[in-house]
Amino acid sequence: MPTAYAAMRDALVVAEREGAEWSDTRSLDGYDLECVDVSSDAPNRAFVGTFGSGLRRSTDGGDSFERVGRETIEQDAVMSVAVSPRDPDVVYAGTEPSRVYRSTDGGETWSLLDGLIDLPSADEWSFPPRPDTHHVRWIEPDPNDADRLYVGVEAGALVMTEDGGETWRERPPGSRRDNHTLTTHPDAPDRAWSAAGDGYAETRDGGETWDHPQEGLGHRYCWSLAVDPDDPNTVLVSAASGAYSAHTASRAESYLYRKRDGDEWFRLTDFPAGEGVVRAVLAAGTEAGELFAATNHGLFRTADVGDRWERVPVPWERFGEDTCRGLAVVG
Repeated sequence: MPTAYAAMRDALVVAEREGAEWSDTRSLDGYDLECVDVSSDAPNRAFVGTFGSGLRRSTDGGDSFERVGRETIEQDAVMSVAVSPRDPDVVYAGTEPSRVYRSTDGGETWSLLDGLIDLPSADEWSFPPRPDTHHVRWIEPDPNDADRLYVGVEAGALVMTEDGGETWRERPPGSRRDNHTLTTHPDAPDRAWSAAGDGYAETRDGGETWDHPQEGLGHRYCWSLAVDPDDPNTVLVSAASGAYSAHTASRAESYLYRKRDGDEWFRLTDFPAGEGVVRAVLAAGTEAGELFAATNHGLFRTADVGDRWERVPVPWERFGEDTCRGLAVVG
């Protein structure tokens, strides 16, 4: 049965289904949350990044949290976290200003993967709301290559390593500059997908080159994406016309699109999107066709890759003006 961890602006919601019934717990009230990740191989160990309060780890399914990495992770703003799909004891954290850290013992100890800010374009990186800085928005470990990481710096570059962080390279041909979400698939070696502020992109050669199949994508400020757990040729993306309509509830207007290999994008009509809905954060579920989406209007689930959606029946009223910061699903 799936368990969804949703990092909202100031609380973590853990929604769990047993049979046909859903229950939820809340934690980290009052913290400024930025991201969350959990591994199905260690489903009770959750990592949550905060803005100003460092990296938090739970070992009891989200009931309680402790700060980890305090002695090594110098930055208090942890903007991204990723548990390796190959080994749940390997965890990555990205910060503001941009740094990448790694733990190989489930979060007990951490080390800096050096060299990221020595890249030639680093002087150009800048996050528009705080233009004097930048951050690691996303870290995506490759499920088929333990040494390959895709890293999205907001804003400025897609960065990669193919030797576990010993060396880095940046801006491969066709890659986006404002990558918000990256994803991979265990059944699709050398493929990766990006939802970026400057559009959608995908690679089929391990990140060497990136293509932009955007036909039918009516909104191209892309925020989140997810791939069908059973079919790497089917991808969903959340998108808006720009940053304000994506993130600001009073001006929000966002949509979900789906694309199958060789087809154009088309807008999903059953999902509650449009005016007043901030951009969704998406996550793959645990079964074929199962995906989750979180917005300011609720947590939603589809069992058929987006044709039909149901609202997960957990309280959501306090989040009516919020953006979801992260979503992870285990089962």
